[in-house]
Amino acid sequence: MTYQQTIDYLYTQLPVFTRVGASAYKANLDNTIELCNRLDNPQHKFKSVHIAGTNGKGSTSHMLAAVLQVAGYKTGLYTSPHLKDFRERIRINGEMISEQSVVDFVADHKTDFEEIQPSFFEMTVGLAFDIFAKEKIDIAVIETGLGGRLDSTNIITPLLSVITNIGWDHMNILGDTLQLIAAEKAGIIKPNIPVIIGEKQDEVADIFIRKAEKENAAISFASELFNSKVKSQKSKGYNDLLDVEITQNSQPTTHNLQLDLTGSYQLKNVKTVLSAVNELRRHGYIITDDHITTALRQVKTLTGLHGRWETLSSNPLTICDTGHNPEGIQEVLKNIAGVKFDRLHFVIGMVNDKDSSKVLSMLPKDAIYYFCKPDIPRGLEAESLREKAGSFGCYGGVYDSVKSALLSAQTAATPTDLVFVGGSTFVVAEVV
Repeated sequence: MTYQQTIDYLYTQLPVFTRVGASAYKANLDNTIELCNRLDNPQHKFKSVHIAGTNGKGSTSHMLAAVLQVAGYKTGLYTSPHLKDFRERIRINGEMISEQSVVDFVADHKTDFEEIQPSFFEMTVGLAFDIFAKEKIDIAVIETGLGGRLDSTNIITPLLSVITNIGWDHMNILGDTLQLIAAEKAGIIKPNIPVIIGEKQDEVADIFIRKAEKENAAISFASELFNSKVKSQKSKGYNDLLDVEITQNSQPTTHNLQLDLTGSYQLKNVKTVLSAVNELRRHGYIITDDHITTALRQVKTLTGLHGRWETLSSNPLTICDTGHNPEGIQEVLKNIAGVKFDRLHFVIGMVNDKDSSKVLSMLPKDAIYYFCKPDIPRGLEAESLREKAGSFGCYGGVYDSVKSALLSAQTAATPTDLVFVGGSTFVVAEVV
């Protein structure tokens, strides 16, 4: 098969969570274990860092991978979902794997897929681990797909586990309280392996502490180890580099960093990354402060990350962000508040298997909305979204595609207005 035929095969033969939702989720690790057994257990052939969390795990994963790359380590990076190209999920030193490697893997293991019947995600995990092992990488940064305890990535034995934070997302699968969601994420905490929690949240901290004690895993909270604040930001609220001052609570030293990921929420993520770096140093990894400074200035270039408070155009100012759950939208709104503009034009789409009420209730009532449906089966019909948003005082028109909604918003906006695109990762995927 060609590369495109291979991707089409995967999308049609294997249940894909991002497209169809919960029906593609497998509530055990059996398929992943069986597939990796047939691959000679590649997950045991490389070192790794495992990263979970409701928000920020993608940015944290990419920042940490960038640091390791700059420090000279051959670094694998596994993340999901992809925005444009399936191969975005699996990178080595920032480069996507080759199309041929995907074609060969599927051709070699098609019989295994038909016998095991893995999900799309389970197959992708097997592919990533197989390639990382064959390429003899020095270390991999592995992001969970959903949850932690039963996530397919949870068959690795990492050097370090990281959980960024806990918020309201995937409640139909992970549980309808923060404590239940936290318990699922805590499932990546393993015996005698240190764990870093990004944000200490009073509602769930004890869950992580108890799990760590049970597993004899040293636990630390990045938010207690470091403080971070913005030193400077351009008046328009967006800039190429965000100047950040970092202080370490245990030491009277100050570090100045410049981040090319400029959303204000990166102030939380950078503390988690620095905590992870300190732990890796204890494992013998040689990572200097210069490595960190150099890497964090160019995470997007080094790793190919897109969609995090990203400026798409300047006239009118158009920004997108993948934040989509209540906590993510709260951070988006904080960033919007930091921009000077006359009128907000909000291009929004969502998926149909999540409760959108909390997010819609948070949105500004004085914005003009452009409702659209992301081009996936899970996409919420634009008219349904318009009706629901209207019940929360958010009004606007319905558009037949994300791109037409964006074009209409940019056409209607004056040079002093702001156009924002978001509500779903899959909306952002159509505009970056």
